[in-house]
Parts: sequence; C-alpha cells; structure tokens
Amino acid sequence: YDNHSRIPEYIKKVDESALASGKVSIISIGWDPGLFSMMRMLSEAVLPEGSSYTFWGRGVSQGHSDAIRRIPFVKQAIQYTIPVEDAVDCVRRGDNRDMTARDKHIRECYVVCDECADKNKIEADIKNMPDYFAEYNTNVNFISEEEFNKDHLRMPHGGLVIRNGKTGYEKQNGHTMEFSLRLDSNPEFTGSVILSYARAAYRMSKEGMSGAKTIFDVPPSYIHLEGREELIRSLL
Repeated sequence: YDNHSRIPEYIKKVDESALASGKVSIISIGWDPGLFSMMRMLSEAVLPEGSSYTFWGRGVSQGHSDAIRRIPFVKQAIQYTIPVEDAVDCVRRGDNRDMTARDKHIRECYVVCDECADKNKIEADIKNMPDYFAEYNTNVNFISEEEFNKDHLRMPHGGLVIRNGKTGYEKQNGHTMEFSLRLDSNPEFTGSVILSYARAAYRMSKEGMSGAKTIFDVPPSYIHLEGREELIRSLL
C-alpha cells in the first residue's frame, strides 16, 4: 500500500478481515513503506535526540507512475523521483534544518497521451494531484510512444534514510546513521522483499497468530530462509 498518509485507516480494515478469517496479513511491505520504515524506526530508537531524513531516487516511482496512467487520455507514463543534491549534502554535513517535500525532491514525468488529449489539462491534473505531486516541484514532459519505448522501459530506483543524532551529557557528540539502496530493477527488488515477508506470514500463521501486521511487528528471523539457531550461529 503506497499512500503512507492513509495507512492507519487501511490497517484497521485489513485487521478486521484478517481477524475474522483467522489469517495473518502483513501490509505496507516493500522498501518504502517497508525497509525504509524499519530503518527510520531503528535509527530513531538508537538516536532519540536527532533528525531523520528520507530521500528517494534517482529512479522510477511505480505508485506515482501508476497515478499518472489513471488520468483520462494518458496512454503511458513514467515518473522519476530525483533528490535535490544540495539537500542531501546539507543533511550529510549534519545541518538538521527543516525541509519540505519540495526542498528535497523533484518529480520528473514523461507522458504519452492520445492525440485528442488536452495536454494543459493533463499537466494541471498531474501537478495538482494531492499526496503525489501537489507538494513537489513537478516537471511534465510529453513525448512520443516511440521515445517512451526507447528510453523509459527500465525501472531503476533507490534512496537514502539518514538520521543525525546527538549523545553526551551536553549533546557534544554527533552521529550519523545512513541506509541506502541502489536498484537496477525496482519491481524485482520489491518482489524479493514481499517474498521474504510472505515467508514470515506463513511462520506466524503456523504459530497461531492472526490479524494485520506491519514490518514493525515481524521478528527479523522470520523473514530469512534459515531458522533462528542457524542465524545465531552464522550471522550474529
């Protein structure tokens, strides 16, 4: 489930269904929401005094691309999320200033539409779309289907979760935790994450659990191919 702001209401509905059927359902599993959510939680737990930042890209956002494709008269579309380099450098230097979504990312859209389409309306619909584009600097490029097929069929992505924190009696010591992904294929990597948590759902169900779960609720050992004892022996 890609729309982060609506996850709390979504999980309530899934929980009702899962409890009624006696099944385990793990929601919001991918890398964001998913692995990045876990990294945000872990870094904030370890460094409670500090600031967290998430940057996505450069790469293809599947959810945002799909949102564009749902607009009438759009035949094909892809959206690249691009971090603002100055913002990333600022965070890595430890400058914990407040940043808006617009400060951190640019959204670059490439759209193929029907010949009869009103391009101005499509552009406006994209740029004003709540939860997806309205909060960002968004560029819309209309291209031919031939150009789209030549240059925009691959689906790379990636991103960063960075936490800057302070410890010490006078908060004199600074620390940075950073988790990064560089993906040649967003869907293939996302599928790998989903598969590992399907394994966890099976194990949790075998233990008699039920209801809706998130990545925060799943013991890490449940997602690995090996069992707990082997993980302790080989990885701990």
